[in-house]
Amino acid sequence: MRRKLPSNASLIAFDAAARHGSFSRAADELALTEGAISRQIARLESFLGVSLFERTGNRVRLLPNGQRYASQVAEILDRLERDSQFMMGQTNDGASLNLAIIPTFAVRWLLPRLKTFKALYPNISVHLTEKLEPFVLSQSNFDAAIHYVHPAWAGMHTQELFDERLIPVCSPCLLQSYPSHDLNDMPLLHRRQNPNAWQLYARETGVLIANPSVGSYYDLHSMTIEAALAGLGVALVPAVYVERELKNGLLLSPWKDSQTVIKTFCAVLPEPLGMSSKAVQCFINWIKEESQSNEKTS
Repeated sequence: MRRKLPSNASLIAFDAAARHGSFSRAADELALTEGAISRQIARLESFLGVSLFERTGNRVRLLPNGQRYASQVAEILDRLERDSQFMMGQTNDGASLNLAIIPTFAVRWLLPRLKTFKALYPNISVHLTEKLEPFVLSQSNFDAAIHYVHPAWAGMHTQELFDERLIPVCSPCLLQSYPSHDLNDMPLLHRRQNPNAWQLYARETGVLIANPSVGSYYDLHSMTIEAALAGLGVALVPAVYVERELKNGLLLSPWKDSQTVIKTFCAVLPEPLGMSSKAVQCFINWIKEESQSNEKTS
């Protein structure tokens, strides 16, 4: 069925006139005559069967229907422009991945390893967008999401990647101030979304912590890591996020690890992995291989 859509020229003229509140200024922006703008908008109004502007002499004002339509048209044109610019940056023989991802995972785990993926698949471009909370993947422009296993993903296809293991870490300078390494005496750092983590850690490991809820709270793991690096306290964070700092001695972890799996990373897909694009399959399989390789060396 043929789509019932107004012409691009009419929509662009209307968008400019709505933004400026003036046909003449819209004409200046688009390098057209004021009469050409007026005709395009008249055609649009005729197509829609609705008046968009109130005309009084040489002055125009958006009517309520015009205001509502202007907001919708501006959003569509902005998205079309972004999508077009994105496509202009693609190559004919390449593929692209548009991924929603947890920001700390992207900065702490993925980006330091992405060069390896690019070496294996130089024709696949990876584009990352921060998403902290689950969302409806089928109603987005994302090829996949890298997130935690969560009930909100019900109805979507998930592929488990690896489990996170929490470890307590702190800076060498803080450790020197507490030679006994007694967590019961040291300042604790907390992630706000997981306020019971230290309590669970104490119960599992048998480490005495009299007040496991006392200390500073932060929204993101990345914040608690930075606070630990600054010597503000001991942070309980996923081991995969602090590999580099532990290796180069910026952070130390002389305490027991937590063996309880707090969360599991997963890939969220609009269809089963076997039915996904080759680019998606390559990326997800690469993450699994990277995580397994890291487990063997840790």
